[in-house]
Amino acid sequence: MKKALITGITGQDGSFLAELLIKKGYRVFGLARKDSWNRQNNASHLSGQIDILFGNMSEEVEIASAVQDAKPDEIYNLASQSRPGESWARATETLEVNGLGAVRLFEAVRHHCPESRVYHASSSEMFGQTNCVPQNEQTPFNPVNPYAAAKVYAHQMAKIYRDSYGLYIATGILFNHESERRPLHFLTQKIAYGAACAALGILDSPDLNEMGRPIVQHGKLALGNLEIARDWGYAGDFVQTMWATLQQEQPDNFVIGTGKLHSLRDLCETAYHCVDKDWQENVVNDPALVRPLESGQMLADPSKAREQLGWEPTVSFDELVKKMVMAQMLRLKKRGD
Repeated sequence: MKKALITGITGQDGSFLAELLIKKGYRVFGLARKDSWNRQNNASHLSGQIDILFGNMSEEVEIASAVQDAKPDEIYNLASQSRPGESWARATETLEVNGLGAVRLFEAVRHHCPESRVYHASSSEMFGQTNCVPQNEQTPFNPVNPYAAAKVYAHQMAKIYRDSYGLYIATGILFNHESERRPLHFLTQKIAYGAACAALGILDSPDLNEMGRPIVQHGKLALGNLEIARDWGYAGDFVQTMWATLQQEQPDNFVIGTGKLHSLRDLCETAYHCVDKDWQENVVNDPALVRPLESGQMLADPSKAREQLGWEPTVSFDELVKKMVMAQMLRLKKRGD
C-alpha cells in the first residue's frame, strides 16, 4: 500500500486530495495544527480513514517528525496562508508558512526520506503584473503582494533542491480554484453567500466580513474592484492533476487552469442568476476593499498539463458557481432551523 503525507489537509484542496487518494488505495497521513483539526474542518468527515500528525509549518522539528513517522512514498505540500489580500496584514506569517515552511519540508525530505516524491503547490499569483497573456510554465514572475512573493521563493527553492540534491520535487502553478468547501473569507464564497442571502430574504447576514461588518448589510453585498478577471476552476478537478504530476517519470512544473477568463462581474451575475436575482440590485462597490496592488490578467495556458497529464476540467464555471451558491443556501437554512 502506498503512503501519502498531505500538509494542509484540513483545507479545501487537502480534503479533496485525501478523498482521491483514499479511493486509490493509499494510506493517507495529514499534517495539521492541533487547533485546526480539533474544530470542524473540511477533512473532519475523514476522521478514522486518515492518520493525523500534529505539527506546524513554522516548526522544523515537527515537520521532520511527520516525515519520519509517515515515511511516505508521496508528499503533497498544500499548507499555506492562502489569502493574497490578507497577506498585506500578515506579511511575516505568510513568508514563514508559504516560503520558509516549504524549505523546511524540503530539508526534512532530504535528510529523512529522500526517495519520497514531493508535490509543491505554487500559485498563478506569482505572475503578478504581467503583460504575457495567457501564462504558461515559461512566463516570468512579477509578484505584487507578500503572498505571491513568498510563493515565488518557495517555487524557486523547489527547483534548487531538485537540481542540487536530485530530489523528486514537482510543482503545480495553480490558477484560482474554488468549491463549496472554500472558507467564507474568500471573495468567491462571499459572492455565493450574498446570492444565498438575497434568495432567502436575509438583509443583514449573521456572518461578518474582515472589517467586522455583516457580509450582507441592508440587503447589499460590498465588494472591491469589480473589474478584475480570473481563470476560475473547480478544486475537485485540480487535485486530480496533483496526483497525476507525481506519477510522471521525471519531476516537472505544470500550469493548471481552465484557460477561460471570467470577470468579477461575470461571477456576480452568474451567482445571483442562480437564485433569479439581479446582481446589480444587490451588490455595491466599496473602495476600502480594493487591494493596494492588483495582479494583471490571469489566464492559464494548460496545454502542457493537457498533453502530458491528460487532464481536462470537468466542472464548468456556471456549475462551479451554482455548487457554491446552493451550498451557502443549505448552510444558511440549517443555521436558521
